[in-house]
Amino acid sequence: MGNNLDALTVIFTEFYYWVTIVFMFLIHVGFCMYEVGVSRRRNHLHTLMKNTMLIPLVTVTFYLFGWWLYFGIQKFPFGPIDWALGSTATPWSPLMATHLSGADPSLGVTADQAALWHRLNGVFWGAFLLFSMTAASIVSGAVIERIQSGAFWIIAIMLGSFTWMIDAAWGWSSGGWMVEKLGYHDAYASGVIHAIAGGTALGVLLVLGPRLAKFKADGTPRDIVPHNVWLVTIGLFLIYTGFWGFYAACNVPIISPAGIAGQITGDTWTATNIYLGPTTLSAITFNFLMSLSGGLMTAYVVSKGDPFWTYSGGLAGVIGASAGNDLYHPIQAMFVGAVTVWIIYKLHYWVERRFKLDDAVGAVAVHGYAGFIGLVIAGFLLWGQPSSPYAGFATISPWGNFIGAVIMFGVLGFLPGYVMSLILNAMGLLRIPRKVELEGLDFEGEETYRAALDEVRAAELAMVKA
Repeated sequence: MGNNLDALTVIFTEFYYWVTIVFMFLIHVGFCMYEVGVSRRRNHLHTLMKNTMLIPLVTVTFYLFGWWLYFGIQKFPFGPIDWALGSTATPWSPLMATHLSGADPSLGVTADQAALWHRLNGVFWGAFLLFSMTAASIVSGAVIERIQSGAFWIIAIMLGSFTWMIDAAWGWSSGGWMVEKLGYHDAYASGVIHAIAGGTALGVLLVLGPRLAKFKADGTPRDIVPHNVWLVTIGLFLIYTGFWGFYAACNVPIISPAGIAGQITGDTWTATNIYLGPTTLSAITFNFLMSLSGGLMTAYVVSKGDPFWTYSGGLAGVIGASAGNDLYHPIQAMFVGAVTVWIIYKLHYWVERRFKLDDAVGAVAVHGYAGFIGLVIAGFLLWGQPSSPYAGFATISPWGNFIGAVIMFGVLGFLPGYVMSLILNAMGLLRIPRKVELEGLDFEGEETYRAALDEVRAAELAMVKA
C-alpha cells in the first residue's frame, strides 16, 4: 500500500464502509415493520416474506452482474464499455473473493492496486448492494396486499441489479456521462435511488390496479388506515437511522489530492462526495437533520397532524434535499425539505383521485415525486457550481438536473416497471386472485398452522387421558 499512512487510510476506509453497511441494514428492518404496520392482519406474513426474500435474490444477482454494470458502462452509450475496469467486478475475478491474490496480469492491475481492491471491493460492493436493496424495498410497500410474490421478486431483481445499476453508473459515479455532459448532481441519491424506485412503483401500480374496495362506486377513494401506527412509527424511525448511514456511505471518507489527480486545491486530505468533490460529515449532519425537520413540520401542518403522513413527510424532506445536501446551507436544506413535502402531499392525493392509483404507503410520492422535485430544485439552487472536481465536466444547471430527473424517474424507472408489469400480467403472474385477496394472502399458511396446532393439542389431550 505504499507506506504506513496509505495503509492506515485504506484500513480506515474499509472499516468506515463496513459500519455504514450495518447502519443501512436497519433500513430493511424499518421497511418490514413499516409495511406490516400499514398492511392488514390477514396479509402480514406475505408482506414480511415478500420484502425479506428480495434480500438474497438481489444479493446474488448483484454479485453476478450488477456490480460489473456499475463499473463497465459509466461512459456508455456516449463512450466505450470499460471492460478493464469492469473486470475487477466480474464474479470470477480474484478481486471478488476473500483472499489476497496480489498482482495478476490478467486483471490489468498492479500489486498495489490489487491490495487496495482486496481491502475495499467487498465493502464498496456491500454498500452499493444495500443501496440496491433499498431501491427494491421502496416498491415493496406501494404494492402490498395484492401482488404475487414471484412477480415482485422479478421486479426487485430488475430494479436492484439492473436498471438501478445503469442509473448509478451514469449519474452517481465520478466518471458517469451524465455528470460529465449534463452536470448532473445528486450527491445523496434524490434521483438515483428514490426517483427511479418511485417511478418503477408508479409503472407497476398502473398495471396492478387498486386493492379491492379502495374506491367507491363514484370513484372516491377510501382511506385504508394503517393496521398498527406504532409499527409504522418505529419502522420509519429505523429508516431515518439507516438513512443516516446511507448518507455516510455516499461519501469517500478520506482522500488525498493526489488520489483524484490533483484536482482538489491545496494539500489537505479530505472527505469527498461520490463525485470526489470535497465535503464533510459535519455538512451532511447539519443538512440531514435540517431537511428532516423541515419535512416533519410541513407534513404535520399540511396533513393536520396525521401520524402516517407526518413520519413519511420527514423522510420525504430528506429525500427532496438529498440531491444538494453536500452544498446547501442548513437553512436551504430545511426549506427544500419543507417545500418538497407540501408539493408531494398535494400531488399524491390529486393523482390518487384523478388516476385511481392505489399506492398503499405513498411510496411514489415520498420517494418518486420527492426525488424528482429535489433534483429540479438542486439544479436551480446550485446553478453554476462544479458538478465534479475534474476539468472539462459541465457545471450544475436546471436543465441538466431536469433531464437527469426525467431519465431517472421516467426512462429507467417508470418505463421498465410498466413494461415488466404488462408482461407479467399477460402471463397471469402479476396479481393474486380475487378470492385470495378477499380472504387474505396469509389464509393458506394460517390454515396449515392451525391444523398443526390442533394436531399437537389432540396429542397432548390423548397423553393426559392416558
